[in-house]
Amino acid sequence: MASLTDHLADLVADVDATLLFSPTSSFHERFADDGVEVVVVAPDNDVDAETFVELPLPFDNVKDRIRFGIEGAMDEGLLAEGDEVACVASVFDGGSDAVIRVTVDEGIHTGIYDLFTNSRAEPSVIRDVFEVAIELGQKGQKGKPVGALFVVGDAGKVMNKSRPLSYNPFEKSHVHVGDPIVNVMLKEFSRLDGAFVVSDSGKIVSAYRYLEPAAEGVDIPKGLGARHMSGAAITRDTNSTSIVLSESDGLVRAFKAGELVLEIDPEEY
Repeated sequence: MASLTDHLADLVADVDATLLFSPTSSFHERFADDGVEVVVVAPDNDVDAETFVELPLPFDNVKDRIRFGIEGAMDEGLLAEGDEVACVASVFDGGSDAVIRVTVDEGIHTGIYDLFTNSRAEPSVIRDVFEVAIELGQKGQKGKPVGALFVVGDAGKVMNKSRPLSYNPFEKSHVHVGDPIVNVMLKEFSRLDGAFVVSDSGKIVSAYRYLEPAAEGVDIPKGLGARHMSGAAITRDTNSTSIVLSESDGLVRAFKAGELVLEIDPEEY
Protein backbone atom coordinates (compact mmCIF):
# COMPACT_ATOMS: atom_id res chain seq x y z
CA MET A 1 0.00 0.00 0.00
CA ALA A 2 1.33 3.38 -0.98
CA SER A 3 2.30 5.58 1.92
CA LEU A 4 1.38 9.22 2.38
CA THR A 5 4.95 10.13 1.42
CA ASP A 6 4.58 8.23 -1.86
CA HIS A 7 1.33 10.01 -2.61
CA LEU A 8 2.87 13.41 -1.97
CA ALA A 9 5.84 12.51 -4.15
CA ASP A 10 3.50 11.56 -7.00
CA LEU A 11 1.62 14.83 -6.51
CA VAL A 12 4.65 16.94 -7.38
CA ALA A 13 6.48 14.57 -9.72
CA ASP A 14 7.44 15.95 -13.14
CA VAL A 15 5.64 19.26 -12.77
CA ASP A 16 6.50 22.01 -15.23
CA ALA A 17 6.17 24.83 -12.73
CA THR A 18 5.40 25.63 -9.11
CA LEU A 19 3.03 28.46 -8.20
CA LEU A 20 3.60 29.89 -4.72
CA PHE A 21 0.66 31.91 -3.46
CA SER A 22 1.69 34.79 -1.17
CA PRO A 23 4.77 33.02 0.26
CA THR A 24 7.01 34.39 3.00
CA SER A 25 10.59 35.23 2.02
CA SER A 26 12.00 32.25 3.88
CA PHE A 27 9.49 29.86 2.29
CA HIS A 28 10.21 31.26 -1.18
CA GLU A 29 13.97 30.81 -0.69
CA ARG A 30 13.47 27.07 -0.14
CA PHE A 31 12.49 26.74 -3.80
CA ALA A 32 15.51 28.63 -5.18
CA ASP A 33 17.38 25.51 -6.34
CA ASP A 34 14.36 23.34 -7.04
CA GLY A 35 15.12 22.97 -10.75
CA VAL A 36 11.52 23.88 -11.65
CA GLU A 37 10.28 27.31 -12.63
CA VAL A 38 8.79 29.05 -9.61
CA VAL A 39 6.08 31.69 -10.06
CA VAL A 40 5.01 33.84 -7.12
CA VAL A 41 1.35 34.87 -7.13
CA ALA A 42 0.62 37.62 -4.60
CA PRO A 43 -0.73 41.17 -4.24
CA ASP A 44 2.85 42.53 -4.25
CA ASN A 45 6.24 41.10 -5.09
CA ASP A 46 7.57 41.41 -1.54
CA VAL A 47 9.95 38.46 -2.01
CA ASP A 48 11.62 39.94 -5.15
CA ALA A 49 10.69 36.91 -7.24
CA GLU A 50 12.05 36.75 -10.79
CA THR A 51 8.66 35.59 -12.08
CA PHE A 52 5.64 37.23 -10.51
CA VAL A 53 1.89 37.38 -11.18
CA GLU A 54 -0.17 40.07 -9.48
CA LEU A 55 -3.14 38.95 -7.39
CA PRO A 56 -5.28 42.11 -7.15
CA LEU A 57 -7.94 40.53 -4.91
CA PRO A 58 -7.65 38.26 -1.85
CA PHE A 59 -9.94 35.51 -3.23
CA ASP A 60 -11.02 33.71 -0.06
CA ASN A 61 -12.05 30.77 -2.24
CA VAL A 62 -8.84 28.79 -2.88
CA LYS A 63 -10.10 27.35 -6.19
CA ASP A 64 -10.81 30.85 -7.54
CA ARG A 65 -7.41 32.05 -6.31
CA ILE A 66 -5.62 29.23 -8.11
CA ARG A 67 -7.61 29.65 -11.33
CA PHE A 68 -6.85 33.37 -11.31
CA GLY A 69 -3.15 32.76 -10.71
CA ILE A 70 -2.90 30.19 -13.49
CA GLU A 71 -4.72 32.46 -15.93
CA GLY A 72 -2.38 35.31 -15.02
CA ALA A 73 0.63 33.07 -15.62
CA MET A 74 -0.84 32.07 -18.99
CA ASP A 75 -1.31 35.73 -19.93
CA GLU A 76 2.31 36.41 -18.98
CA GLY A 77 3.51 33.51 -21.15
CA LEU A 78 4.73 31.54 -18.14
CA LEU A 79 2.34 28.61 -18.59
CA ALA A 80 0.74 26.93 -21.58
CA GLU A 81 -2.00 24.40 -22.17
CA GLY A 82 -0.95 20.94 -21.02
CA ASP A 83 1.54 22.11 -18.39
CA GLU A 84 1.44 20.34 -15.04
CA VAL A 85 1.55 22.81 -12.15
CA ALA A 86 2.01 22.36 -8.41
CA CYS A 87 0.12 25.12 -6.60
CA VAL A 88 1.24 25.80 -3.03
CA ALA A 89 -1.34 27.84 -1.18
CA SER A 90 -2.83 28.62 2.21
CA VAL A 91 -6.23 27.12 3.02
CA PHE A 92 -6.13 27.94 6.73
CA ASP A 93 -4.38 30.86 8.39
CA GLY A 94 -0.78 30.23 9.26
CA GLY A 95 1.17 29.88 6.03
CA SER A 96 1.31 27.54 3.04
CA ASP A 97 -0.48 24.35 4.05
CA ALA A 98 -1.79 22.83 0.79
CA VAL A 99 -0.33 21.46 -2.44
CA ILE A 100 -2.72 21.12 -5.36
CA ARG A 101 -1.73 19.70 -8.74
CA VAL A 102 -3.44 21.24 -11.77
CA THR A 103 -3.22 20.46 -15.47
CA VAL A 104 -3.37 23.73 -17.37
CA ASP A 105 -6.33 23.72 -19.72
CA GLU A 106 -7.40 26.42 -22.15
CA GLY A 107 -10.78 26.37 -20.41
CA ILE A 108 -9.12 28.05 -17.42
CA HIS A 109 -8.38 31.06 -19.61
CA THR A 110 -11.61 33.07 -19.39
CA GLY A 111 -10.26 36.63 -19.76
CA ILE A 112 -11.01 37.52 -16.15
CA TYR A 113 -7.35 38.13 -15.24
CA ASP A 114 -6.93 40.81 -17.90
CA LEU A 115 -10.29 42.28 -16.94
CA PHE A 116 -9.26 42.79 -13.32
CA THR A 117 -5.63 43.80 -13.76
CA ASN A 118 -5.88 46.05 -16.81
CA SER A 119 -9.12 47.91 -16.17
CA ARG A 120 -9.05 51.54 -15.13
CA ALA A 121 -11.44 50.90 -12.23
CA GLU A 122 -10.21 49.35 -9.01
CA PRO A 123 -10.31 45.52 -9.06
CA SER A 124 -12.62 45.42 -6.04
CA VAL A 125 -15.10 47.64 -7.90
CA ILE A 126 -15.12 45.32 -10.93
CA ARG A 127 -15.70 42.39 -8.57
CA ASP A 128 -18.55 44.11 -6.72
CA VAL A 129 -20.35 45.02 -9.94
CA PHE A 130 -19.93 41.48 -11.22
CA GLU A 131 -21.47 40.13 -8.04
CA VAL A 132 -24.50 42.38 -8.43
CA ALA A 133 -24.96 41.31 -12.06
CA ILE A 134 -24.48 37.63 -11.24
CA GLU A 135 -26.97 37.73 -8.37
CA LEU A 136 -29.48 39.47 -10.64
CA GLY A 137 -28.91 36.72 -13.19
CA GLN A 138 -29.48 34.04 -10.58
CA LYS A 139 -32.57 35.50 -8.94
CA GLY A 140 -33.99 37.93 -11.46
CA GLN A 141 -36.36 40.71 -10.44
CA LYS A 142 -39.24 39.23 -8.44
CA GLY A 143 -38.60 35.87 -10.03
CA LYS A 144 -38.56 37.17 -13.61
CA PRO A 145 -35.48 37.48 -15.87
CA VAL A 146 -34.05 40.98 -16.06
CA GLY A 147 -31.40 42.71 -18.13
CA ALA A 148 -28.93 45.29 -16.84
CA LEU A 149 -25.96 47.32 -18.05
CA PHE A 150 -23.19 48.67 -15.83
CA VAL A 151 -20.46 50.92 -17.24
CA VAL A 152 -17.52 50.99 -14.85
CA GLY A 153 -14.67 53.52 -14.91
CA ASP A 154 -13.91 56.75 -16.81
CA ALA A 155 -17.26 58.03 -15.61
CA GLY A 156 -16.75 61.63 -16.79
CA LYS A 157 -16.34 60.62 -20.43
CA VAL A 158 -19.15 58.10 -20.17
CA MET A 159 -21.49 60.81 -18.88
CA ASN A 160 -20.44 63.07 -21.78
CA LYS A 161 -21.33 60.33 -24.26
CA SER A 162 -24.75 59.63 -22.79
CA ARG A 163 -27.92 61.43 -21.80
CA PRO A 164 -30.45 60.96 -19.00
CA LEU A 165 -33.63 58.98 -19.58
CA SER A 166 -35.12 60.02 -16.27
CA TYR A 167 -34.31 61.61 -12.94
CA ASN A 168 -30.98 60.36 -11.59
CA PRO A 169 -31.61 58.93 -8.09
CA PHE A 170 -27.87 59.02 -7.34
CA GLU A 171 -27.25 62.64 -8.40
CA LYS A 172 -26.69 64.02 -4.90
CA SER A 173 -25.65 60.84 -3.16
CA HIS A 174 -22.20 59.46 -2.37
CA VAL A 175 -22.99 55.77 -2.28
CA HIS A 176 -20.73 53.02 -3.54
CA VAL A 177 -21.28 49.63 -5.12
CA GLY A 178 -20.51 46.82 -2.70
CA ASP A 179 -22.58 48.27 0.13
CA PRO A 180 -25.40 45.73 0.73
CA ILE A 181 -28.07 48.44 0.87
CA VAL A 182 -26.78 50.05 -2.33
CA ASN A 183 -26.72 46.67 -4.07
CA VAL A 184 -30.40 46.24 -3.24
CA MET A 185 -31.08 49.67 -4.76
CA LEU A 186 -29.22 48.73 -7.94
CA LYS A 187 -31.24 45.55 -8.30
CA GLU A 188 -34.47 47.47 -7.83
CA PHE A 189 -33.57 50.19 -10.34
CA SER A 190 -32.49 47.56 -12.90
CA ARG A 191 -36.17 47.13 -13.79
CA LEU A 192 -36.04 50.41 -15.71
CA ASP A 193 -34.20 51.27 -18.93
CA GLY A 194 -30.75 52.76 -19.22
CA ALA A 195 -27.25 52.09 -17.95
CA PHE A 196 -25.70 52.49 -14.53
CA VAL A 197 -22.50 54.55 -14.54
CA VAL A 198 -19.94 53.67 -11.85
CA SER A 199 -16.73 55.60 -11.15
CA ASP A 200 -13.22 54.14 -10.86
CA SER A 201 -13.59 54.06 -7.08
CA GLY A 202 -17.05 52.48 -7.11
CA LYS A 203 -19.23 55.56 -6.62
CA ILE A 204 -22.62 55.23 -8.31
CA VAL A 205 -22.60 58.28 -10.57
CA SER A 206 -25.90 57.73 -12.34
CA ALA A 207 -28.69 55.40 -13.33
CA TYR A 208 -31.00 55.59 -16.36
CA ARG A 209 -28.33 56.75 -18.83
CA TYR A 210 -28.90 56.36 -22.57
CA LEU A 211 -25.50 55.65 -24.08
CA GLU A 212 -24.70 57.44 -27.35
CA PRO A 213 -21.34 56.13 -28.56
CA ALA A 214 -20.64 55.57 -32.25
CA ALA A 215 -21.38 51.91 -32.97
CA GLU A 216 -19.76 51.72 -36.41
CA GLY A 217 -17.13 49.01 -36.57
CA VAL A 218 -18.11 47.41 -33.26
CA ASP A 219 -18.52 43.68 -33.74
CA ILE A 220 -20.46 41.68 -31.16
CA PRO A 221 -21.67 38.06 -31.34
CA LYS A 222 -24.84 37.44 -33.31
CA GLY A 223 -28.03 37.39 -31.29
CA LEU A 224 -26.97 40.12 -28.87
CA GLY A 225 -29.09 43.26 -28.92
CA ALA A 226 -28.92 47.01 -28.40
CA ARG A 227 -27.92 46.80 -24.73
CA HIS A 228 -24.82 44.76 -25.62
CA MET A 229 -24.01 46.91 -28.65
CA SER A 230 -24.10 50.16 -26.69
CA GLY A 231 -22.19 48.54 -23.83
CA ALA A 232 -19.46 47.38 -26.20
CA ALA A 233 -19.30 50.66 -28.12
CA ILE A 234 -18.93 52.86 -25.03
CA THR A 235 -15.83 50.90 -24.01
CA ARG A 236 -14.23 51.63 -27.38
CA ASP A 237 -14.88 55.37 -27.05
CA THR A 238 -13.85 55.57 -23.36
CA ASN A 239 -11.51 53.77 -20.97
CA SER A 240 -14.37 51.94 -19.29
CA THR A 241 -15.52 48.37 -18.79
CA SER A 242 -19.10 47.32 -19.49
CA ILE A 243 -20.74 44.49 -17.59
CA VAL A 244 -23.99 43.37 -19.21
CA LEU A 245 -26.63 40.96 -17.96
CA SER A 246 -28.74 39.58 -20.79
CA GLU A 247 -32.46 39.31 -20.18
CA SER A 248 -32.85 36.74 -22.96
CA ASP A 249 -30.16 34.16 -22.18
CA GLY A 250 -29.27 35.17 -18.62
CA LEU A 251 -25.52 35.38 -19.25
CA VAL A 252 -23.23 38.06 -17.84
CA ARG A 253 -20.77 39.48 -20.36
CA ALA A 254 -17.94 41.98 -20.06
CA PHE A 255 -16.65 44.28 -22.79
CA LYS A 256 -13.39 46.21 -23.01
CA ALA A 257 -12.04 48.32 -25.88
CA GLY A 258 -15.15 47.43 -27.88
CA GLU A 259 -14.65 43.67 -27.61
CA LEU A 260 -16.25 40.84 -25.66
CA VAL A 261 -13.67 39.66 -23.11
CA LEU A 262 -15.65 37.52 -20.68
CA GLU A 263 -18.86 35.50 -20.58
CA ILE A 264 -20.23 33.91 -17.38
CA ASP A 265 -23.31 31.81 -16.70
CA PRO A 266 -24.60 32.99 -13.29
CA GLU A 267 -26.09 29.54 -12.64
CA GLU A 268 -22.63 27.99 -12.86
CA TYR A 269 -20.78 30.69 -10.98
